[in-house]
Amino acid sequence: TMPSIFSYQSAEVDWCEGNFEHSTVIAEYYNTVNRTTLFSLLLLTPLNFLLSLLLAGIFSMYFHMTLSYVGQLLDELSILWTLAVAYSFWYPRVYFPRCIKSRKHFFWLSGVTTVISTLMSFIKPALNAYVLNCIAFHLLYLTWCELKKCNDKRVHRMAAAMVVWWVLAISSWISDRWLCGLWQAINFPYFHSFWHVLIAMSLLYCCPLVIYFDVNYEMPSFKPKLGYWPSDSWPVVVPYIVLEESHKQC
Repeated sequence: TMPSIFSYQSAEVDWCEGNFEHSTVIAEYYNTVNRTTLFSLLLLTPLNFLLSLLLAGIFSMYFHMTLSYVGQLLDELSILWTLAVAYSFWYPRVYFPRCIKSRKHFFWLSGVTTVISTLMSFIKPALNAYVLNCIAFHLLYLTWCELKKCNDKRVHRMAAAMVVWWVLAISSWISDRWLCGLWQAINFPYFHSFWHVLIAMSLLYCCPLVIYFDVNYEMPSFKPKLGYWPSDSWPVVVPYIVLEESHKQC
């Protein structure tokens, strides 16, 4: 008989961490527990992005706890729809396709594209994670385009920090996926756990950067300024945006 799509370990993907080694209920203990790092970003997230990010964190924990087919799709599709929300609200109008004349039209384009992508994700679920990670290259390209227009050193510093954390994150993800045998041989199969923490750090810098560029386009009467808490000199900081009157183009 075919296993239920809700059954433990019915997913097409199984990460490198050993299953049920620390709990009889949680399949991948460390991958499940450290996914709570994503929730720390909720304190720094705009309201129109809050629910999407919350659901992405919850579904990711459910997937790693059960390794079920439903959990895998909920995890991946929540990320897809979170990206769709981000694109819908924050994608700069200057990059709209010529046939798109307004933000409302772009909402519809994003929605239709995401629905089609959702349906396609059922064809070969094992490929979904690779496709989702490839979206990062478009985000990096957009960041590069914006940085060419901007001379603010703080903006460039934040973009550099975002890219460094992303490179570390994607390296951990690939290592866990492709070099699992090596890590299991030395009893250190935890690189997917590192991915969770490192990608959360990358998003910590990505979100304010996106908002900074969005303010430049959508609120021209203000000049956005990047700040770092607790201090500029700290190696790891919490970035934030300050809006000042009398906008001057970056």
